[in-house]
Amino acid sequence: KMVDPTLAEMGKNLNEAMKMLEDNQRKVEEENEKKYVRKDIPGPLQGSGQDMVSILQLVQNLMHGEEEEETSQAYRLQNVGEQGHMALLGHSLAAYISVLDRERLRKLTTRILSDTTLWLCRLFRYENGSAYYHEDDREGLLKICRLVIHTRYEDYTVEGFNVLYTKQPVIYISSAARTGLGQALCNQLGLPLSCMCRVPCNTMFGSQHQMDVALLDRLIKDDVESGKLPLLLVANAGTPGAGHTDKLGRLKELCEQYNMWLHVEGVNLATLALGYVSSSVLAATKCDSMTLTLGSWLGLPAVPAVTLYRHEDPSLSLAAGLTSSQPVEKLRALPLWLSLQYLGHDGIVERIKHASQLSQRLLENLKNLDFIKTSVEDELSSPVVVFKFFREYSNRDQTSHPAQASTIQHPIISSERLIYDTFNQWLGEQLAQLVPASGVDVVELEDEGTCVRFSPLMTSAVLGTEIQDVDQLVDCLKMKIPVLTSTLQLREEFEQEVRRTVGLLYIEDLSWPGLGVVRYNYHSDGKNNDKQEKELEKINTELLKKLNELESDLTFSLGPEFGGQKNCVYIGMVTEDLDVSELVETIAATGREIEENSRLLENMTEVVRKGIQEAQLQLQKANEERLLEEGLLRQIPVVGSVLNWFSPFQASPKGRTFNLTAGSLESTESTYVSKAQGTGTTPPPTPTSSLAKQRLPGQKIFKRSLRSSDALSETSSASHCDDLEKMDQRPPTLSPGQERGPLETEKTEAQEEAAQATKTDTEDAQSDKSPHDCAKVEEQGSQR
Repeated sequence: KMVDPTLAEMGKNLNEAMKMLEDNQRKVEEENEKKYVRKDIPGPLQGSGQDMVSILQLVQNLMHGEEEEETSQAYRLQNVGEQGHMALLGHSLAAYISVLDRERLRKLTTRILSDTTLWLCRLFRYENGSAYYHEDDREGLLKICRLVIHTRYEDYTVEGFNVLYTKQPVIYISSAARTGLGQALCNQLGLPLSCMCRVPCNTMFGSQHQMDVALLDRLIKDDVESGKLPLLLVANAGTPGAGHTDKLGRLKELCEQYNMWLHVEGVNLATLALGYVSSSVLAATKCDSMTLTLGSWLGLPAVPAVTLYRHEDPSLSLAAGLTSSQPVEKLRALPLWLSLQYLGHDGIVERIKHASQLSQRLLENLKNLDFIKTSVEDELSSPVVVFKFFREYSNRDQTSHPAQASTIQHPIISSERLIYDTFNQWLGEQLAQLVPASGVDVVELEDEGTCVRFSPLMTSAVLGTEIQDVDQLVDCLKMKIPVLTSTLQLREEFEQEVRRTVGLLYIEDLSWPGLGVVRYNYHSDGKNNDKQEKELEKINTELLKKLNELESDLTFSLGPEFGGQKNCVYIGMVTEDLDVSELVETIAATGREIEENSRLLENMTEVVRKGIQEAQLQLQKANEERLLEEGLLRQIPVVGSVLNWFSPFQASPKGRTFNLTAGSLESTESTYVSKAQGTGTTPPPTPTSSLAKQRLPGQKIFKRSLRSSDALSETSSASHCDDLEKMDQRPPTLSPGQERGPLETEKTEAQEEAAQATKTDTEDAQSDKSPHDCAKVEEQGSQR
């Protein structure tokens, strides 16, 4: 039974607010009207104030921006469930609890903090630990660094940075750690970048994403000999890129040897809550501190990250900022306290277990796919699956054993590496677009290059990923692999065809995921560079338009928005039945046609201008001749009229017509004689492309026929049989009242000769058929 009515009203208001904010069913007319309304422009604060409904409506309009009209699914917010409502309620409760009296607030915050810390330590097998709750996931490591500095430098509280001169502290971070982590720590601690040491990963033995322990040992010895103080080591239980775990057991021994602090972070720490935990991750329970990001693991919005640590001196923890004497600071754990109680122990374990099952499901399916290589640390339990498209060559050993599905170890030249990175970038973007619920993304790894990553521990609880989403992801991957292999095979053939074709220029762009890039070369006739560049742009733009009008499965574009070549045609992914030679010839022929039309238009303009000038000269000359024929008397105003009345002068009107086809001037006398304008010379027929070839019904352009020669011969024989039956079904004679004209007689004789030839071909073709088929033909003939 709810005692405090304020809490009941708070929960009611939160539910109403969440329903209003989550309601995405807006009318299209309202969206269009509110696109650029005055309410979206910042203005002065209203004096009378607004009610809660109006304010929440404004928040909704700001949350669902204009771009959501087109891509409402791609930018949809996280689906906040009941456990999410509990986390959001915690923030409202924290504000309400902060107004309680000091003694009651102290008791309540102490209970909340102790309960949450106890639950997390038991859940993740971290005994006798304390907890620090923070919004930024890097803030916990920053506080730990300050704690270690206070512990190792006894006079740091009094002397400050002066004590660091005698022995410079050194913090060791793996090269596979988060980008910018070391620089952020140095900036916040006020340390120079020389205090940060990046430890390389393995190069010869072990995972290439694990810290090289032997090299770390040598680095620490060198720092000790040079008078520095090894302070802290940051290890990974699941690297940000590939999700691999460092050798935490050996690293802990090394830290104990040199009296260093070991801090562990990573997504694989979530598996500590499961019944079965790998030995590499289980070693994290012996570390000095660890950071947990429960919000992404459990799908909880606006909950803080937690750093669990072990330390015996509470005064140093207070000096480092890990604990606070202010009760309000302890209320950060309230949203997590509510959410953990709502989910319960079984609910938390079930969510983490479900994410692990999703990764194992995908990993098992990837083992059976060709041209897919995975980079996983453990085949039996790997929360993060990283894979990429990679096509083996014939001179390399190809085996289908599951153990071969590992990190790519083959040396690749730089150009091939760039091509594969481009193709895998395209593959990852396509999979993320086709199956958004899977949460796959593209990651750049130092050795493997561009890969596709599936990390359900970070995304499944937020996106609601299920087993069917993983199966759909595998199905989409199976559809994309043939496209990738075909495009990769035909790239070289396309390049050779373009280089052999006159008028085309092959543009090498390794960052383009497709067949290739081509440019039609404009043959300039002494034009300046600016005019030549404009003509080149005009021709290639028109060429792109013509190619897109063709009925084909190919995609032609101007390339990427940034970084692409200008005045080029970019061809996208293709399938194995592409006829590369026909494609290249069509591009060249279309470009020549556009260039010829452009030249014809320029020439026609010049010809028309000269023709008009010539016509003016000829008409002027004709007028002078007419004056000579009429005589001088006829030009006098009065005398000429009387003379023309007594003796009219017969003269045909003379003019000029310009024939655009022939490009010449012609007289108009024939037009006045025949009372009709002549058509002139018939223009020559437009030459058709010699590239048009016979296509099967339904076959699109640029497609090769995959049928064998035997299949084609059978199809030809069947078509001959059909033609024979049609010829036999026609009436052989005319009715008695009709007579056959000479044209019809010749046509009938031609048809009889064609039928006789067809019958002969059919008999030859049927001789190769089975006896059953021949019997069928004979039976049909007897029936006819």
